[in-house]
Parts: sequence; C-alpha cells; structure tokens
Amino acid sequence: MIKPISRRSFMRTSAATLAGISVSGSLTKSLQAEPLVNYPGIQLYTVDKELKADVPKTLKIIHDIGYKEVEGAGFAGLSAKQFRAALDDAGLKCNSTHFFNFGDGDPSAIFEDANTLGVRYVVSSFIGKFGRNHEGGEAGAEEYKAMADFFNQLGTSAKKAGLQLAYHNHNTEFRDLGQGKVGYDVFVENTDAALVKLELDCGWMVAAGHNPIDYFKRYPNRYRMVHIKDFAPTAQPSTSLKRSEVPQGVVLGTGYIKYSPILIAAKAAGVEHFFVEQEPPFIGTTAVEAATKDYQYLVALSR
Repeated sequence: MIKPISRRSFMRTSAATLAGISVSGSLTKSLQAEPLVNYPGIQLYTVDKELKADVPKTLKIIHDIGYKEVEGAGFAGLSAKQFRAALDDAGLKCNSTHFFNFGDGDPSAIFEDANTLGVRYVVSSFIGKFGRNHEGGEAGAEEYKAMADFFNQLGTSAKKAGLQLAYHNHNTEFRDLGQGKVGYDVFVENTDAALVKLELDCGWMVAAGHNPIDYFKRYPNRYRMVHIKDFAPTAQPSTSLKRSEVPQGVVLGTGYIKYSPILIAAKAAGVEHFFVEQEPPFIGTTAVEAATKDYQYLVALSR
C-alpha cells in the first residue's frame, strides 16, 4: 500500500531521486559525450489552438524555432493527406501521431490515415470504456488487464498495417489499486512487448509520485518515445485529472523536474524520439513563447 506523503517529503524525495539517480558511470560518461537530445521534437498539442487557426503559419513558426520533428495530435481540420503536405512544406518530420478514437470500432481508417501521414508509431492513451469496474467504481486490475488484451489485439492489427502501436500514460494510471499495485504496471505486464511499445510522459509520471528512471530500468526495450513537460510544485502527488487537482504546466526548467538524469536513462533504454509538450492553460506566456523556451532549454541541456 502506498502511504500518503507530505509536501516536504515529496519534494525532497523527488529532487533527490531525479537529480541523483543515473545510469552506471561509464555509460553515463559515454552518453554525456554527445547531446542528450539530438533532435528535439514537439508534440503539436502544445500549439493546438494556433494550428486550428492557421496550419501553414504555425508549422513554419515551429520549424523556425528550431524543431525539425513533431508528433501529431489530430489534423487541425485537414485530411491526413493535406496535413502531411503542410508538414512537408514546413520541412518537418513526423514519425509518431496520437489518435483519440481507438476503441470506437474498426481501426482500418485510422491506420490508413497514419500511413498517409507517413508515421511509424500510432499512439493511444487510456481507452475510456475501461475506466469503470462492474460496480461503477474506478478501474481496477481486471479493467487494466482487459485494456491490455484490447491493446494486444490492436497492436496485431497495427502490425498488419505496417505500423507500431504505442501507449501514452497520464497520471491516473498510477492510482494505487491495493497491495502495492498501480494500473500502469498491470497494463504493461499484460501487454506483448512486440505489439505494444510505450511512450513515457515523464511529467505526468513524476506528478503521480513515480520515477521515470525506475521504469526505464524495469521495462527494458519497451520505451520508444518520451514526452518532456514540467509542472509547478504541488503539495503532494496527484493521480487525478480533475481540473482542481491537475498540476499547472510550466515552461521546462521553471518547475521542479530535473531532466538531465531522466534523459540519460531514456537514451540508455533505447528511446528514439523526444517531444516537449506543454498543455494549456498557459499562464504568463503564449503557447509559441513556451515552445520557444522549451526548445532553448533542451538545446542548453544537451550541450
């Protein structure tokens, strides 16, 4: 059973863990000899509002900031073919994209769009129909196992379409299910490693009180992508997505998450793609300003 911890203990433990834990000495030195992130990418949800207002202009801005790779999250009202043309015109690569309608029936049309876009990875997060148990309460171990079975089947279909399925976490998967179990572990342990890769949202995992470095070590060869986001300090970990309980997203480097050791461990674990992401609301800055500062943070961190 995970015991509640005080704000002071949480912040002290998080800082020590994220700043102090790293991979072994020789490997750390070899990884630090090259940039931590060779090609900083951005999850386009960061500029979702701007994209929906003007796709070509926003993609050009993203390219001019310095990003050369993006991860999609919808097509901003365009078709997959039109969106790919806009990406090509802006000089942006897209190897991964999120879809929000898995679980609604035959995924063939989704896979067709993914192939039109030219991505390798199709990504989904928690499927809503697995969110409640038979008594109407929150999802338990059986629901996470059922969702794992669903993803194994979906991953098989994705393979046949020439694609690789991946799962993206939030913080809710780390709610304690009892006996020290969290839903995320149940899900990962019941999915086929060849059929379901993982995209680790480091910010959400840390917000829930868990350490990304531990997970890179625990599940080798599962993680292919990471989301890099920061939050303002909170009184205690949160596994809720209720507006009043969600931590406030902030520009990278202005919150409490220390990313150097996380990114070192990510590279050692075989992560291929690194995407910054900041979610609204944006306080004291615009989405474009945040995207610019996030890029500058990763570049400075990688020197």
